[in-house]
Amino acid sequence: MGCCSARCMLIILCCLQLITALERQAFDFLGYQWAPIMVNFLQVVMVILGLFGAIQYRSRYVVMYLLWTLLWLGWNVFVCCLYLDLGGLSKDSDTLTLGISSHRSWWKENGPACDLDSLPSDGWTNQQNPQLTTVLRCWLEYQYIEVLHCTVQLLVSLLGFVHACYVVNAFADDDDNFNFNPEFHHPSKPFQLLF
Repeated sequence: MGCCSARCMLIILCCLQLITALERQAFDFLGYQWAPIMVNFLQVVMVILGLFGAIQYRSRYVVMYLLWTLLWLGWNVFVCCLYLDLGGLSKDSDTLTLGISSHRSWWKENGPACDLDSLPSDGWTNQQNPQLTTVLRCWLEYQYIEVLHCTVQLLVSLLGFVHACYVVNAFADDDDNFNFNPEFHHPSKPFQLLF
């Protein structure tokens, strides 16, 4: 197989998936979002298995990667729907934190170009809850950053799925065409034994 083969592309896509999954894992740890932390960990493990399968010509590992990719695609669609409040889901629910903590996305307070502005009324400054005294203005709201993360994962995973299907098919073709001992199975001499 050449350098630009489907196997080579699958290896590159798996490496890209590892990088993006680890980046996402870091920000989910910062936000104490336990459900994404567990799913991202499984993503890292399955991508490593797929990478190993592609490098070592092991179709079973690539098939495991394929099956996991279907679940991963579903998870990312779910997270997109959650952050966009689609289908009865709400980004303010405790779904991603599993009800263990009250934390939310790390990007909510730390988004790009976020500024804290005080409310104009001085009456609000005497409140006990500091969230009432400030307004957060961001260049890009946190839910769109999370949806952007999911979209990147969806695109890379779809490409990986297509290339993995092709690689599994190519591995199966190679297994079918493999002739262990060409002299023993020669069509003109079917029963010849080698001594």
